[in-house]
Order: sequence, then C-alpha cells, then structure tokens
Amino acid sequence: MNKTLTARVGPPLGVAVVFLAVLAAYSPALGGGFVWDDDAHVTKAALRSVHGLWRIWTELGATQQYYPVLHSAFWIEHRLWGDSTLGYHLLNVLLHATAACLFALVLRRLWNFPEVAPGASGSPAGDGVPGQSATRDVQWLAACLFALHPINVESVAWVSEQKNTLSAVFYLGAALAYLGFANAPSPDRKRILKVVGVRGNRPVGSAAGAGFGSRRWSLYALGSALFLLAVLTKSVTATLPAALGVALWWRRGRLLRRDLLPLLPWLAVGAGAGILTAWVENRFIGAQGPEFDLSFLQRCILAGRAFWFYIGKLLWPSGFVFIYPRWDMGAESVWMFVFPLAALGLLGAAWLLFRFRRNCRGPLAAVLFFGGSLSPVLGFLNVYPFRFSYVADHFQYVAGLGVFALLAGGADWLWRRVAPLARPVLAAAAALTLAFLGLQTWRLCHDYRDAETLYRATLARNPGAWLADLNLGSVLMEKGRLGEAESHYRVAEREEPEFYVTHFDLGKLMVQEKRAQDAIPELNEALRLSPGDAQARDNLAIALAETGRPSDAEAQFRQAIQLQPGNPTAHYNLGVALQAEGRLEAAARSYEEALRLRPDFPQARQALDQLRALPGGTEPGELGR
Repeated sequence: MNKTLTARVGPPLGVAVVFLAVLAAYSPALGGGFVWDDDAHVTKAALRSVHGLWRIWTELGATQQYYPVLHSAFWIEHRLWGDSTLGYHLLNVLLHATAACLFALVLRRLWNFPEVAPGASGSPAGDGVPGQSATRDVQWLAACLFALHPINVESVAWVSEQKNTLSAVFYLGAALAYLGFANAPSPDRKRILKVVGVRGNRPVGSAAGAGFGSRRWSLYALGSALFLLAVLTKSVTATLPAALGVALWWRRGRLLRRDLLPLLPWLAVGAGAGILTAWVENRFIGAQGPEFDLSFLQRCILAGRAFWFYIGKLLWPSGFVFIYPRWDMGAESVWMFVFPLAALGLLGAAWLLFRFRRNCRGPLAAVLFFGGSLSPVLGFLNVYPFRFSYVADHFQYVAGLGVFALLAGGADWLWRRVAPLARPVLAAAAALTLAFLGLQTWRLCHDYRDAETLYRATLARNPGAWLADLNLGSVLMEKGRLGEAESHYRVAEREEPEFYVTHFDLGKLMVQEKRAQDAIPELNEALRLSPGDAQARDNLAIALAETGRPSDAEAQFRQAIQLQPGNPTAHYNLGVALQAEGRLEAAARSYEEALRLRPDFPQARQALDQLRALPGGTEPGELGR
C-alpha cells in the first residue's frame, strides 16, 4: 500500500485531531461577548415561553428571519445557559468541528464511489489512472483546511451565525445519507462490473466496497429529514440537491437517472425555502430601496467581482474585515467587465480540461460547486447586508468546501508523482500551511472579544464602514459615554444621511441628555425615512412632552401604540402624559395595560399604586426612554 500525505489517519484519530485543532484555534472566541445583531437572534423575552416557541414556528416576523429550527435551537440554549455567552460560543465551535468531520466522511464516501464512465478516474483531482481511488485518508487534509481557515471565523465566533454552523451539520449529514442511498446497485450493474473489473463474483477496483445490495430507502428518508432541517436553519442550504448532482457526476463520470429523480422533491423544497426567504428579506428585514436598484448588467458584474473576491480570500487568507468596503456599482466602466468574463473564462478552462482529458473532472466540479453554492448571495437576489457591503466572509461558509476538496485532491495528486525523497518536504509544507491558517484564525478571533473591540477593529481596516460607527455609537451610549457616542453617530449620519437608524439613535441620545429641542428634528427625520417605526414615535413623543407640547406628545404616543400595541413602555409613557394633563382615569387604564403586557414593570406598578392610594393622584412619573 502506498504511503500517503495523511497516511493511516483513521476516523477516530481524524475526528480527535480536528476537534483539538478547532478548540485550540478558536479558544479566544470562547470568551467573546454578544455583537452586532446577536440580540435579535438570542431568544427575546417575549418568545421564551412554550407559547413563544409556537410563535417561532407559526408567526412570520416573530424572529428576525423565518429560520424556525435555528431559533428553536436558540430557545433551548437560552433555557440551558440563559444570557451566558460561553455556552453559545462553545456550541458554535463544536458545531464547526462536527461539520469539518462530516465533510471528511462525505469525501471519503465519494472517493469510494464506483465509476460508470469508461476511462474515468477515481482520484480526487482526476489523475488519469482509471479506477484508482483517492489516496487513503486525504479527506482529513480537506477537513483541516476547512476547520482552520480564517475565512470561517465570522461564522464561528459570531453567535448569530450559528445559522451557518448548525445548517452545515444538517447539510453535510443529509449529503452523507443521500450518498449512502445512491451508492447501491443500478439496473446497469453488469456494465459497472465490466468497467471496474471483477474477480470471481467480487467487484474490484473502484467498485470494491461500493455497497452493492438493495437500496436503503431509510437513508433517503434520513437525508430528506436532515435536508429539511438544514433549509429551516438557513435557506442557502437549498443548493444541496444541485451540489449532490455535481458531486455524483464528478465521481461517476455521468449522471444516472436513478440518482437525479429522488432529488426532485429536495429541489422543490429548496425552491420554496428560497422564495420564502427572499420575501421575508424584502418584507420584514428591509432588503429594498435605492441601494438595491441595480440593473441586470450591474448584477452580472457584481456576481463576477464577488466570485473572485471569495476565491481570493480562500487562496490568500489575509485582510479579513467584518464589514468590507461597499463597491460603487453606479458607474459601469469597461474594466469592471473583467470580473464576469474572467469567471466565465475559468469555467471554460475547467471544461476544456475535462473535454480533452476526460478523466480530469475535479476542477470543473469544484468551480460548479463553488459558484452554485454562492449563487444566492452573488447579487442576483437582494439580501439586507447589501445595504452596507456586497460581500461578507460568512456568505461562503458552505461554498468553500468545493475549493478545499480540490486543494486536498491536488495535494494528493502531487504526492503520488514526486520522488519519495521529496515527500517529507510536501508533508512539512502541508503542516506549515495548517499551522499558519490556525494562527490566523486564533488572531482574528480576538476581534470578537466584545462589540466595541469588533467595531473598532472594523473601522481600523475600513474607515468608511459607517455602520460600524453607528453600532459603536450605540455601544458607547449604553456605557454612558454620550459624547463619544454622538461623534460616531455624526460620522454615520454624514456618510449615510438617508439611513433612518442614524437619526433615530441621535434623537434618542439627545432625549437621554435632556436635549429635547435638539432631538425633535432628528426624530422627525427618522420618521420621514421610516414612518412605521414605533420606537421613533415614542421617543418623539417624549421630546414633545418635555418641551411643553402634551397634546402633540399624546398623539405620537397613541400612534406608537397603534404601530406596536404590545409595547408596555409605550402604554406607560402614554399614562405619564395623560397624568400630566390631569386625566387620571385614562392614565390609570394605560398603566393597567402596561402591567398586563409586562407584570414585572416596577415604574408602571408604582405609578398605578400612587394613583389609587391618593385622592386626585400625584405628580406623574418619569417618562420611560
């Protein structure tokens, strides 16, 4: 037996190595805090009951995105460790390690598939040796590349991106089950045996151990269940049926009808999940407006540019930023067409390599897998993050698997061909590469220590990241550093004057500083840009009340309640305004409604008790901000 790049690495040892390497590389992330939109993913107080779990599944808009499996997982996790960040981070790291191990098992199963195309190569890179399987255990090299590459830090160190790690586990589990189902005898068994050769009644070559026997429909049912869980965790996994088609073509040399027909229900489920997610992005999250008005030609250019951006980050792992600069797609210049044309050129080169050396299917399969898996986020569909950047590291978490498989296959191909004396050099190069990737990951994880650290690191690498300024301002305001917060809000307002949150946050800060007169124009501007924002109306009402305009304040409070009837603070604030006008019975009703919505609301309880205890009532309480 030939010695290999990763010789004699059995599954138990491979799993142990992957988990230990991942835990070491991501150890700084375990002490990280909540950042960005984690508060919108970790289960809100209103959803922490059993009824809240029911709402997660049945009510669109109850959670930020309709990913009920993800939010059910967060619901369970909050029951286990509450708001402690360690549990969320540790689970994310373990899910990433699990996905890496499943990736190795998927590759192992693929590389042991029988060939059906005459002259087709079974090696991972397509090396021209008919029927020869992948070098033993080289799949663990691919798994380690995926496990340690720093481009995945955003997906693993950021709690919200549990949607990536959890969906990848389901995705790869579904792929493993389907490949087990597909790796069974077909009606043309005799032809397969003729291609791979037989010895007596036992198939040899690449069909050895192929699992000839009746098809196990229990594996198909398991794969279908896991695929459904994947798309209900993150809909980008809807690309799995197409990815399986590419993978089976890569291994078999042609597509069999018996492989494709069972994937049709998966395609239908994936298409439905994609349509629903696109509608939710538009309807509930806000993926609409002038920032998304791109022509088809602009979207083609954007797709080509994003394609090469992601390949560049995989092959040259440096310069990672939480928010990358947003490319200007307004002016279509001739040079920008280089990106889509180069992407088509790469696809054409991979096809020519396959066409003139038919056993070399690996490069074409990798390009198809990578581009297809990225297709939902290349720019043809609107996703909310396009408002501030067209690319993000976490967009390519699954897509990168194709590149890692090709790199591992290429390393195996080279290992077979070099002189034995040169193999220690190759092994050392592989070890150094993995060590470098792990070190880069370890260093990048420190950026996720807390929200302030992350936003400051982002601004250091991308000073134009106005959204990082905006979020840093919010963090500083929560810490009481109002002067610093306002300076960052002003930068965000200057860079993006049409984003309503900037004006809202500035107005809220000014209300908190008792600068009600200054707050009113900012809050009015926020409502011009987003008339349906209940919190902006509530804060505007507070500012109006503090400037001696109680009737105007009451009108704004009532509109805020109409927009968000389940907000107890709005009902309490209305009660304070009514009490200030001497309308004590109406104020009491508002306090009662606030307590019905939130029984543990101390300010509302105190105000109501004072109204009931003293004739004529007392001075109104302080407005809730």
